[in-house]
Amino acid sequence: MEEKLKALMEKAMDLRRGVLEMCVKARTGHVTSSFSCAEILAALYYGGVMRYKVDEPRWPGRDRFILSKGQASPILYVLLADLGFFPHCRLGQFCEAEGMFGVHLQHDVPGVEVTTGSLGHGLGIAAGMAFKARYDGESHLVFTLLGDGELYEGSIWEGALFAAHHRLSNMVAIVDRNWLCVTDFTENIVKLEPLTEKWQAFGWDAVNVEGHSMEALLGVLEGVRERKSEKPLAIIANTVKGKGVSFLESQILWHGVAPSGEEAEKALAELRKELKA
Repeated sequence: MEEKLKALMEKAMDLRRGVLEMCVKARTGHVTSSFSCAEILAALYYGGVMRYKVDEPRWPGRDRFILSKGQASPILYVLLADLGFFPHCRLGQFCEAEGMFGVHLQHDVPGVEVTTGSLGHGLGIAAGMAFKARYDGESHLVFTLLGDGELYEGSIWEGALFAAHHRLSNMVAIVDRNWLCVTDFTENIVKLEPLTEKWQAFGWDAVNVEGHSMEALLGVLEGVRERKSEKPLAIIANTVKGKGVSFLESQILWHGVAPSGEEAEKALAELRKELKA
């Protein structure tokens, strides 16, 4: 088990390295938003939690993953390339005029379910997918990853009410709780806490975990398919925006900005050092 956890943590760090290299080359991209959710995505895709087929992206039995915080597209692009959904070399088209890798997530990338970027839409889409699966008697699960800043959108809570009302226990919402929006800390804008209790009040099972602990994440995610509850599940994953590079962590001004020059070299050196440790 320890070897599995170590390998997954290394995978998360390697995804960060891939994100940074791609965004530095493109001179744009949401690096810090990608870094905060690296362990979450590594657990879902490499930890044996989600079902998918690389050679059949639209396999009907696949679990669905909706990246509601679509600005974190870089890390999903890098992950899908690493898994083999498309050739890794195509990442060089990120944010190029004729490429399919937009700064916000695009549905025509193999392995991506829907285009996202306008915040607040992912949970409603996921709820619709989970409702259809329940209606059709299908067994796949629907996961969605939300940014905490998008919880200000009313559509999120409409989706939460819908999912609870229809007892969509085949649905898992993970909140990347990095405490930062574009311009300020969430609690300075409109206080979100107590967040776990809010989800519970909307009729969900809700748990709070350390979002950079693979052991904590898998402790919750590995059992989602066998849950006995009739409620949908919300996982509040406490994270750090920019996690993995010291001068990017919890810094407001790095939202949507890719490092360049000496700062890019310093960031890459920190990630490479962690990978060798």
